Amino acid sequence: MKAVKTLDKYISKQLLEVFLMGIVIFTSIVFASDTFTSLIKQISMYGIPFNIAILIVVLKLPSILVLSIPMGVLFSIVMTINKLSLNSEITVMRSCAIGLSRIAKPAFAFAISGMFVCFFINEFIAPFANAQAKKLTIWAIQQQNVPDGKVNFTIKQTGEHNVLKKLLYVEKSEKKSLNNLTVLDVSKKNTIQIVQANKGSANAEAWEFKNGVIYTINDTGKKILNSTVFDNLTLYNTTSGLKDKLLKESAEEMSFFQLLRYIKKHPNLEKQYLNELKVSLYDKLALPTMSVVFALLGVPLAMTPPRARFNRGFLFSILLIFLYYLVRALCLSLGETGTLPAIIAAWLPNIVLFSAGAYMYHKKAFKIS
Repeated sequence: MKAVKTLDKYISKQLLEVFLMGIVIFTSIVFASDTFTSLIKQISMYGIPFNIAILIVVLKLPSILVLSIPMGVLFSIVMTINKLSLNSEITVMRSCAIGLSRIAKPAFAFAISGMFVCFFINEFIAPFANAQAKKLTIWAIQQQNVPDGKVNFTIKQTGEHNVLKKLLYVEKSEKKSLNNLTVLDVSKKNTIQIVQANKGSANAEAWEFKNGVIYTINDTGKKILNSTVFDNLTLYNTTSGLKDKLLKESAEEMSFFQLLRYIKKHPNLEKQYLNELKVSLYDKLALPTMSVVFALLGVPLAMTPPRARFNRGFLFSILLIFLYYLVRALCLSLGETGTLPAIIAAWLPNIVLFSAGAYMYHKKAFKIS
């Protein structure tokens, strides 16, 4: 009994060490591919200060961890079991009448722990952090969003599908005063409007222009349809569209039970939006359970014959993670469009990989036993 407990501690220690390394790797990858892009966009397009954008990213880390924990669990199990196999330690355990099921016990215990940690973060920490990130973003937008002292910069306003609507050029921003402004407005069909002003200012709701002229030309730019001189002109803030989007209720800001109550309370929501909420609801349960599914699939894949000369664990981990998240993204998209029922869209990748893992594990355990 003492030897078995020592074995559990030995395997668990290695699992934890590799898991921590995996969390750092996969969190960095998710951050670089998604969150970092959003950070740059917020700074360049909406004038959000760099320090505020960094704080928003920190608040987004719990959501990233929910994605990276199942990856880290798979990575640690595959790398650890594969290493034990390559070092012939699995062979020694088998000679001592220790089967695969007993060897894998610490791995499954570790995966179950990862599942509960993932669910806890997703249920209690991530919604609060995401809500605070949204509030901070809205607050930053409502402040003076033109960096003081900046020269020769542009701010874009885009519509659906990221189509350009307005482009504001400012020669210099100094002491909350804007000098030499030009606005290109292409939001109206068949016409282009150009606003030029010597002075201006910006507040939470609008842009104020002074001493300027408005040119209205056709969409080819060859004919002036109208020109108007003005002393004062007010245009809506170019970030108002972003604020409207942010004010919309998001599933990321609600726990499973909060989202469930919200859906029941608002049954007449727009169909597309309702589908998105339902898919997110079931995904809040499906995603954490991937830690256990990955363990079931990872253990038999990590069993390498002692004659092998290289560790296949890293390659297996990357391929499995890529396959899962590719299928998951496809299923979630089909669920959001209504092509698949929401519960099927969220759980289908888990069901498919669980079935494959159960078959492979049974086959491998039977051979070893």
